[in-house]
Amino acid sequence: MYHINTKCVQAGYEPKNGESRVVPIVQSTTFKYDSAATLGKLFDLEEDGFFYTRLTNPTLSAVAAKIAALEGGVGAMLTASGQAASMLSITNICHAGDHVVCSTAIYGGTFNLFHKSLRELGIDFTFVTPDATEEEINAAFKENTKACFVESISNPSLDVADVELYARIAHAHGVPLIVDNTFPTPVNFRPFEWGADIIVHSTSKYLDGHAVALGGVIVDSGNFDWTNGKYPAFTEPDESYHGVIYTERFGKAAYITKAVTHLMRDYGPQQSPQNAFLLSLGIETLFLRVERHCSNALAVAKFLENNDKIEWVNYPGLESNKYYERTKKYMPNGSCGVISFGVKGGREQAMKFMDNLRLAKLVIHVADVRTCALHPASTTHRQMNDQQLEECGVKPNLIRMSVGIEYIDDIIADLTQALDKI
Repeated sequence: MYHINTKCVQAGYEPKNGESRVVPIVQSTTFKYDSAATLGKLFDLEEDGFFYTRLTNPTLSAVAAKIAALEGGVGAMLTASGQAASMLSITNICHAGDHVVCSTAIYGGTFNLFHKSLRELGIDFTFVTPDATEEEINAAFKENTKACFVESISNPSLDVADVELYARIAHAHGVPLIVDNTFPTPVNFRPFEWGADIIVHSTSKYLDGHAVALGGVIVDSGNFDWTNGKYPAFTEPDESYHGVIYTERFGKAAYITKAVTHLMRDYGPQQSPQNAFLLSLGIETLFLRVERHCSNALAVAKFLENNDKIEWVNYPGLESNKYYERTKKYMPNGSCGVISFGVKGGREQAMKFMDNLRLAKLVIHVADVRTCALHPASTTHRQMNDQQLEECGVKPNLIRMSVGIEYIDDIIADLTQALDKI
């Protein structure tokens, strides 16, 4: 068993004699076969193979296998975006009339997906606060609950989920725990080791690392028992595949096989081979980048915590942070490279600080190699007044900074000169 650093470089692809050493870009929608009978067996799921890239192809398969190896799962499926991964992770097991328990500490786009779009499809959600007690979480479950969803480190609030607790509660109710592990990445945290059943990522963030390719991924642990009576889609014949029963035919890989052969077949939010290739290149250096992201972010957080122009700092790696002990439990080697902080003087001073930055760029992105910053009150939440901002947890003076892998003294020098001018 290789160390995860080695898996970042080597896992997922083993070239045969004379083949490309690097995962090749198979930029083809379709594949040729000599026998109609073989194609028929592919369509009936009786043989493995590639026949249309909307389901998968050699490039996608290799990169998915690499990510599955990093997270310790039995299989994975790439998607066109992180949003698509979150959507399919739920709709693979939930239908109209079903219910999901979810933390409120999730990415705003995911909240909208769940609260609006999936509710419009008939899937109900109950949201619990990040610090909900075991009793409060238990009370959110219903007879028709089919899944529980949390982010390991939430974007942008940086709440650290008690994954072991959520897994225990979810399993007591006979449902799987789905964890979005985008921010810590499998280098710093592997949710399956703490009881999670399914993992999703926005691969556009740290896994890609360079802000060049949109994508998402779903990883299946293979550990959840889909035969517990709650999930007939896995245990009863699928007539669209001539009566195949996923748990009988595919065993531990039932969930991810159904996601590919059913949902990807019908919905089609597939990642392109080109993007998968770029993602693979990014993953090869993931373990090196994550270490630098975390050390730089901790240094920046400590610098800001001791600056008299800063009102507050939120970073899980700080000893003053309310999630510090939980972070050390789950992520002893580091959390992520994203921090948030408040500039004294409110919205006006925060905007001036942003305008003064030189190295750090103002962009609507997070978790790539370049240091960047965002002032939500004047950008993504610009339509809200200060009272509304407070109510939704976005303070008027909040700055979200994604700390990159540049030389730390240069990052701090940029912050220093920006603060000196306000």
